[in-house]
Amino acid sequence: MNIVVLIKQVPDTWSERTLSDADKTLDRASSDAVLDEINERAVEEALKIKEAGDATITVLTVGPDRATDAIRKALSMGADKAVHVNDDAIHGSDAVTTARILAKAIGTVEDVQLVLAGNEATDGRSGAMAGMLGELLGWPSLTHANELSVDGGTASIKRETDEGTCDVTASLPAVVSVAEKINEPRYPSFKGIMAAKKKPVNALGIGDLGLDAGEVGLAGSLTQVDSFAPRPPKSGGQKVSDEGDGGQKIAEFLVGQKLI
Repeated sequence: MNIVVLIKQVPDTWSERTLSDADKTLDRASSDAVLDEINERAVEEALKIKEAGDATITVLTVGPDRATDAIRKALSMGADKAVHVNDDAIHGSDAVTTARILAKAIGTVEDVQLVLAGNEATDGRSGAMAGMLGELLGWPSLTHANELSVDGGTASIKRETDEGTCDVTASLPAVVSVAEKINEPRYPSFKGIMAAKKKPVNALGIGDLGLDAGEVGLAGSLTQVDSFAPRPPKSGGQKVSDEGDGGQKIAEFLVGQKLI
């Protein structure tokens, strides 16, 4: 089985994240960058499938030069090879445009049966990539999986909702997005870190995918940020002194905030 795992290098959530004044896109250079934790869980799930049978794992990312660090971490965990789409023209691509790029890049990997991804990236929070990829590829998409099993030509997941647990099954090839509860990703071993340096990374530009600059980046995106402002500082809370009418004062406050 050939598995593609989508990974993304994102700004560390512990660092300050800002938008660029020039084009109103995320200023990635101003913060530390890490492999998104939810992608580590997707890699871990692919490794579990590989260990249970015969599988080859390709990690795929779209990003600048320093995204190589995220690739190397995924390879050091145990993935076999990587595809890195790196082109200045991609800068500013929205979720829909990124999905188109990813779909083209998946097509460069031979005989893919399963695409794994995180349910949402910490720098975007759209939670829609798996669904969009399924649509573009013409494959079923199984989203927000807390459990995943692959048996022959079928993928099955368990998905938790507010109403309970759903069991969803689809024929392969398919796209599956994983949720935070699916597993605990392994730490790369020293042997894995050393081996990752020798694993192949296929670098592609948009021309290699049959795309041109007008189809990607800000020019090819359906959505753009029009304006932004810093988050306002938190204001002090309102104190309520209970002089026998504390409950009434709290109720009036909640009504004023349109909470009741």
